[in-house]
Amino acid sequence: MGRGRAKAKQTKVARDLKYRSHETDFDALARELHGGEESGAEVEDDSDDWDYSGPSGRD
Repeated sequence: MGRGRAKAKQTKVARDLKYRSHETDFDALARELHGGEESGAEVEDDSDDWDYSGPSGRD
């Protein structure tokens, strides 16, 4: 019960995505996927900041 309105909205969104033509910038997508230097985004390595040992007070 009560799912009709949510399902109708999902159906509407799915139809819009399927039939509406969107302008896609394939050059920007390729730069993003291939890690182009023009993006200016820097990826930080945070792997050393976490301590995964957990609490040792379990007996």
